[in-house]
Amino acid sequence: MARMSSLSTLLTVMRKELRDLSRDRRTLALTLLLGPLLYPILILGMGKLAESRVKTQIDKPLDIATIGRENAPNLVRFLAAQGLNAVDAPKDLTAAIRDQQIDVALRISPDFGKDWAEGRPALVEIVKDSTRRAADIPSMRLQTALAGYNQQVGALRLLARGVDAQVARPLDLATQDLATAEAKRGQVLSFLLPVLLTITSFLGGAYLVMDTTAGERERQSLEPLLATPASRSAIVSGKIVAACVVGMASLLLTLLAFKLSAQLSSSGAGRQLNMGFLPMAQMLLIMLPMLFIGTSLLTFLSAAAKSMKEAQSHMTWLMLLPMLPGYALMVYPLKSELWQFAVPFLAQNQMLLKIIRHEAISMQMWAVYLAAGFGLAAVLWYAAVRRYHQERLAISG
Repeated sequence: MARMSSLSTLLTVMRKELRDLSRDRRTLALTLLLGPLLYPILILGMGKLAESRVKTQIDKPLDIATIGRENAPNLVRFLAAQGLNAVDAPKDLTAAIRDQQIDVALRISPDFGKDWAEGRPALVEIVKDSTRRAADIPSMRLQTALAGYNQQVGALRLLARGVDAQVARPLDLATQDLATAEAKRGQVLSFLLPVLLTITSFLGGAYLVMDTTAGERERQSLEPLLATPASRSAIVSGKIVAACVVGMASLLLTLLAFKLSAQLSSSGAGRQLNMGFLPMAQMLLIMLPMLFIGTSLLTFLSAAAKSMKEAQSHMTWLMLLPMLPGYALMVYPLKSELWQFAVPFLAQNQMLLKIIRHEAISMQMWAVYLAAGFGLAAVLWYAAVRRYHQERLAISG
């Protein structure tokens, strides 16, 4: 029998795998809809909770546990005017803060009045646990109020001595923020979207790849396919392309879900998720090499697995790979350089950040990124094809 056309085989295998997946409607729904539904809900929910926390802790009066409030009545009245009410501190203040019964406390020195009368700095101490994020806003409010009181009283003391208060301020500091409006609006997206999209593209077709290789091998349905005169490379390519179609559909649905959620949201964090159709198309193009990299790597690994469970055991460490650049950049931020666009996962992160921030991407960056991405995908595809040429692949168990 004459060998079948490689392209015809590729399309036939692709249609077969997609048709088989479509028959399992529950799996198809979970593959395509779970991420697009959960990601926006997760981000919008986080944004809503963060906004609610900030508004609640900034707008409402706070009770500040204070030791020695009788030592500084003027300071206590000033703080009350700022919405910070001094209340009695518990007997064991340290335990109360560690047990999160109190976010922040104030300790006023017993010598406060004496030092104040003599014009010396009077000691006040903020007591908090800096590792508790819940204490960030109350601590910031207390520190800001004390700094304002310190500056106000210092200026009055200078005026009482006939000295212009401006003498104590030799510098008039100003800040010019060059961040564009688009970059500011994309702060939420730049923190979460690169990781989510990279994971979705890298592992979006994972189930289909594992099922069509390790799963078929376990069900002993892979041997008849390999026994056909079709070339192994065309069979592998058909399976990879089918998984890429599923992954691309999941990516597109995810981006559309973000856009729809942003348009329906009334919160500031939700509106930051909005993006135009051109940036969405650019993001899909950026994720295309990662789709082929992920599906080719999974095909290679699944072809060596004797069962579906063995293939699924790779998911633990594969999930960590897309997260590594994000965590590394949080600890050690890097300036954008050309070599970064050739490093898997880091390149996707840098390209997506440029799209989110509405920064120009040069043709050189595009060329390096696409060449490196599709080059790695080609190497992994070739490795998967070579593994498919091993006759023991058709043997289960």
